[in-house]
Amino acid sequence: MSGKKEVRFDPKEHQHLRYNPLRDTWVLVSAHRMKRPWAGQVEKPPEEHTPRYDPRNPLCPGNTRANGEVNSDYDSTFLFENDFPALQPDAPDPDSDQHPLFQCKAARGVCKVMCFHPWSDVTLSLMKKQEVVKVIDKWAELVEELGTTYLWVQIFENKGAMMGCSNPHPHCQVWASNFLPNEPALSDRCQRAYYQKHGEPLLLQYAKQEAEKKERVVVETSDWLAVVPYWATWPYQTLLLPRRHVLRISDLTTEEREGLADIMKRLLTKYDNLFEISFPYSMGWHGAPTGPHLNKDNSHWQLHAHYYPPLLRSATVKKFMVGYEMLAQEQRDLTPEQAAENLQNLPEEHYKTRENLEKGGGKEKEGEK
Repeated sequence: MSGKKEVRFDPKEHQHLRYNPLRDTWVLVSAHRMKRPWAGQVEKPPEEHTPRYDPRNPLCPGNTRANGEVNSDYDSTFLFENDFPALQPDAPDPDSDQHPLFQCKAARGVCKVMCFHPWSDVTLSLMKKQEVVKVIDKWAELVEELGTTYLWVQIFENKGAMMGCSNPHPHCQVWASNFLPNEPALSDRCQRAYYQKHGEPLLLQYAKQEAEKKERVVVETSDWLAVVPYWATWPYQTLLLPRRHVLRISDLTTEEREGLADIMKRLLTKYDNLFEISFPYSMGWHGAPTGPHLNKDNSHWQLHAHYYPPLLRSATVKKFMVGYEMLAQEQRDLTPEQAAENLQNLPEEHYKTRENLEKGGGKEKEGEK
């Protein structure tokens, strides 16, 4: 007998691995590292004083973009072809005679930009619920329209300069391609394997489990659930899930779209309230593949959205995916349960609304519209 006292495992104190069933990978959780002092890079706080209209901003209504095209005087959503697309519909096929180590395939598609609102000084969290519903309706319309031709339609939003977005005007991008990109291809394989083994969609069962456990739920409605996933890599990463089986965003009912607008505003308000800034993130929707897959059995798929925010300790300290993460595997410090609790405890009234009222400025920005 060594006389050593047995130490019981505590996920808040002891490093451990967590399995990500959507990617068939493992994440190293090292919660004890949150105790270390930070002496690294400090990001400049984001600019909070964005003008409502800027005559030099190519995304504002009525302004001229880089290619000479003039935007309409839109008052809701606005869609246009990306002036510098990564994908084009008419690229030629590569040669078929290739060495197995130097393979090349055809890549065709279209890239679009979608503005959420005519004002540059609002974000989804500050828009009216019905304005967010219009954004969702447009997303659904694009998936249905582009999905008739293309295998994959990727809707994504990069928000904030920290995520490489140089334009503060509220907008997203939509890329449609004739191939299934790496991440959805991996997700497709993992969801299919789970469905074949268990007879139920992976994310449908996961949503049920999380709804019962409650420990990682950030916000929820009768139709939707937003959680910090058990396998989260980014500090305040969240997963947005419908409670019923839904393949694509275009399959959502009117009531579910209303509920989605509500839960998006609540989640994004909590994000903004965490450090009282316009919270940066990359987000995107994943649903069943389209094009030739529209007539195939996609029962293993479940619609979901990923939110990947980089901030960790404050508005000025972000997580870097470098070193071990690049060369070995994903790693996080703050546990998903701690992150969820931090978000859960935040108010659902936006800090800017509170500030406006405290200053005696009258109605909040949302109410003024």
